[in-house]
Amino acid sequence: MIKDIIAANDSVTPNSREMAVLKEYFPSCFHTDGSFDLERFKEFLDDKLTVTGEGYELKFLGKNYARLLASVDTTTVIVPDEEHNKKPENANSQNIYISGDNLDGLKHMMKSYIRQIKCIYIDPPYNTGKDDFAYADSFNFTVDELSEKLSISEEQAQRIIDLTKRGSASHSAWLMFMYPRLQLARDLLKNDGVIFISIDDNEIANLRLICDDIFGEENHIGTIIWNNVTDNNPTNIAVEHEYIVAYSKSRESLEPIWKSSIDDLKMILLDKEAELLSLPFDSEAGLQDAYTAWYSEHKAQLGKLEGYKFIDKGGIYAGSRSVHNPGKQGYYYDVIHPVTKKACMPPLMGYRFPQESMQKLVDEDRIIYGEDEKKIIEIKQYVREYTDKLSSVISMDGRSGANVIRALFDNQNVFKNPKAPAILEKLLSFAMSDSDTVVDFFAGSSTTAHAIMNLNCTDEGNRHYILVQLKEPNKPGSEALNAGYATIDQIGMERIIRAAKKIREEHPDTTADLGFRHYTLSEPSEDTLDKLEDFSPEDNGMYVGNTVLDDFGKPTVLATWLVWDGYGFTASVEQLNFAGYTGYYIGKHLYLIDEKLSDAAIEAIVVKYETDGDFNPENVVLFGYSFTWTELESLKTNLKRLKDEEKNLRINFDVRY
Repeated sequence: MIKDIIAANDSVTPNSREMAVLKEYFPSCFHTDGSFDLERFKEFLDDKLTVTGEGYELKFLGKNYARLLASVDTTTVIVPDEEHNKKPENANSQNIYISGDNLDGLKHMMKSYIRQIKCIYIDPPYNTGKDDFAYADSFNFTVDELSEKLSISEEQAQRIIDLTKRGSASHSAWLMFMYPRLQLARDLLKNDGVIFISIDDNEIANLRLICDDIFGEENHIGTIIWNNVTDNNPTNIAVEHEYIVAYSKSRESLEPIWKSSIDDLKMILLDKEAELLSLPFDSEAGLQDAYTAWYSEHKAQLGKLEGYKFIDKGGIYAGSRSVHNPGKQGYYYDVIHPVTKKACMPPLMGYRFPQESMQKLVDEDRIIYGEDEKKIIEIKQYVREYTDKLSSVISMDGRSGANVIRALFDNQNVFKNPKAPAILEKLLSFAMSDSDTVVDFFAGSSTTAHAIMNLNCTDEGNRHYILVQLKEPNKPGSEALNAGYATIDQIGMERIIRAAKKIREEHPDTTADLGFRHYTLSEPSEDTLDKLEDFSPEDNGMYVGNTVLDDFGKPTVLATWLVWDGYGFTASVEQLNFAGYTGYYIGKHLYLIDEKLSDAAIEAIVVKYETDGDFNPENVVLFGYSFTWTELESLKTNLKRLKDEEKNLRINFDVRY
């Protein structure tokens, strides 16, 4: 498996991803020698399509190198945390936490989650020029190799290598770091998917350019200004905000209007509503008096919801003028005032609803009348029905994120500048349905996971997350290291565990998924890679030793293959016994990993195909180093006979090295 990837990576170029798209959708434009027929391609273009040679593009040192990194496949393997994943709260969880380089994580996710993710939120390094960003990667290209792959001069190749090795914090280095990750992020999104990116002034301009380049400027949804701090330091302009940039995969596929039923002020009113409706008032007037007294005391805190000043047995409500028909002629009929018995004054353009709908509202006691018929009626808008809009300006104290962390970690400041769950809850409630998945590949302190758990607990949703965080060491002398957390991912996982415990204590009846499965991305050793490259499957007597199976174990091989074959991180496989040999079966795949595949085991596999109508894997996948050439040929020969039988099975024989 790793040997195959290394061989494939040798032929990768900066435009490999784009060429793959062209070959998928325009195969007739390629000749047998692989050359591209531009004139044939032009025939596919709509006559009404405007083709221009003018415009602007984003250029920076290392752009083609960044595109190359997006195309080169990862040689890391997925190591499951078996002890953690077997715990009751985690065993069936659909939430995923990945420890490792996010570029590798994204490439693994591409195998199973391409075009399946509804929302991505990231809070990348801001590149303030301090110590929050320094470029580094694990690729070891020589000047000659990079010059040839990118078709650039040796001088340019050397400058790029210098950027990757010296820990540069230049704008070009930041762009080179972000570009491949955002390219892969776009591919993960559904057509109606969105990405939110937190950023500050240092890279906001470059972030917009890079996102326009990757997502298309027509897919820029908007930029939110988050007013998150008060700066009283003497300066020219006090910076009291950050930005959250939002792009869609396809603006045409995006819901035209975003509304959210999740709102902090709404929850305050719903809590008060539940409290008052549980009390034994003699009349609705007594109920209203009690609510009015509370409302008068708290009106200033209710902000946009201060109109919700009434209550009845149905709950807290406000008057809505939605009976008016906007902009065109509506319906005309009489609505009789219950006291004066006269027709109420109609709106200028008529009613919005037909008479049958209005009568239903009257019967349900949803109409608010004036003292007499001279006032236009209103509809009761209950606070439970309130939906919020996503404003381009959000005021929310950024310090609340640190307060949440300290409260969870016994007043220890284990993470610098964490985002507040509330800001993410707000964003995600607009962009996700209650069963979607969010990806965060700069997971940090796991605020995204905390926000998802809070949302699910609030509305009984079934949202899930996939988080990726580098095993970045905490600084010597830091509170985090002194508290026993060697790396940032350890803080992130512990934060999820502690937040989940707190949620269970506060909401003992919740059915929300509060666990997560943990995986680590690991690179085989140089010694293992060298031996794999020298291995020849035709040599029956050759023994490799130090394969991925030897180094990491069978669960790692299986977990990696399941993700590669599209089953994701949470798939369950069925173990089958073939005359004492264990195979692993799921969907369209049968995995054979262990050594010593006997003739009896081969016969048992064939018999299973022939006699079990529910057993029909189209792919038999083998860990090549476990089998001799003779064993492979024997299995292949026996499986071929299935083509000639009644089932007429055509089985793909996939040997992975």
